Amino acid sequence: MKLGTRVRACALAWCAAAVASPVSASTPQHDDARERVETVAAQIAAEMARLCPASEPGDQAAFDACRAALYRDSQFKRSLTDYVLWGRQRDPMVPLKDATLTQFAPDVLAGMYVPLFMFNGKYSVNYVEREGLYQIRLQTVFRNALAPGQFPYPFWHEAEKWAIYEKANELILWWDATADRVKVAQFTVFGANPPIRASAHVTRPAFDGQWRWTDAQGRSQPAVTVFDGLLHADNPYIGKLDVAYKSLALRLREGQCFQCHVPNNPDGMKKLVLLQTPMHAAAEIKRVMKSVREDRMPRDEFGIENPLDARTRAALLDEGATFEKLLDLARQWEAIRQ
Repeated sequence: MKLGTRVRACALAWCAAAVASPVSASTPQHDDARERVETVAAQIAAEMARLCPASEPGDQAAFDACRAALYRDSQFKRSLTDYVLWGRQRDPMVPLKDATLTQFAPDVLAGMYVPLFMFNGKYSVNYVEREGLYQIRLQTVFRNALAPGQFPYPFWHEAEKWAIYEKANELILWWDATADRVKVAQFTVFGANPPIRASAHVTRPAFDGQWRWTDAQGRSQPAVTVFDGLLHADNPYIGKLDVAYKSLALRLREGQCFQCHVPNNPDGMKKLVLLQTPMHAAAEIKRVMKSVREDRMPRDEFGIENPLDARTRAALLDEGATFEKLLDLARQWEAIRQ
């Protein structure tokens, strides 16, 4: 297969199907389960209001403080399953199994996405029989006035997505009472109350097709995707991680992974996995490497196995192992530092 050929199912598309958790569970609505959910909901709502209170939608210092606190050690992060499905709620009547969602590890959701919202501590809890899950609904508002590099990728690449982010009034945490964890999280405009503070619409420049870019000062953007502000500034592995990801990204591109594993989801995958930034790749690297080591091949649009060529596979294993090792060392250093 020539690397320039468009492949409908990319080199790592099998990862999402292999590991995405089912979103429905059979959970009876017992009083003790309801009591546990109510307790957790109150704790999370209070924490969110304390760590990420309502402020100006472009307040960089407030955003930095929120994301660092949620990422490093928060009840919210500890309440997430190993891999959480995330996305907008386009229609409350659509079952979760039919919703288009993106799969994230807790680090990514707590460090890049949820901090883009602010909270007032108000919440509600209800049980959704159709899903077998509880909803913890947190009143919120979106930080739409931050600099472009503070978003994980240009959300405005799609007008509808940016509009839903801007108008979001609730964050929904879908709680599995059996696992005592959040399995799915969504932002929605269908909450009962308006956003917790008013914010003017922000018109962004037209999307130029670039998920990553370099700013006028030569810094990699989006800034929130390169570990700065999440890992401590004196972590000796920060710079090495960025360099290692750039090498890995070249191999992912050779494997045609960026033709599918990007935010605009060109192949319409129901459970999307993103790899286009260091933070996104860090959340997936262990499972990606496991799949490549086991030689589990992707399939093309006809369902036929379409294996990586030997050179690309070997290079991906080499660069991926370097990135994976550095990430482990950085996390070990953080654990000692804290």
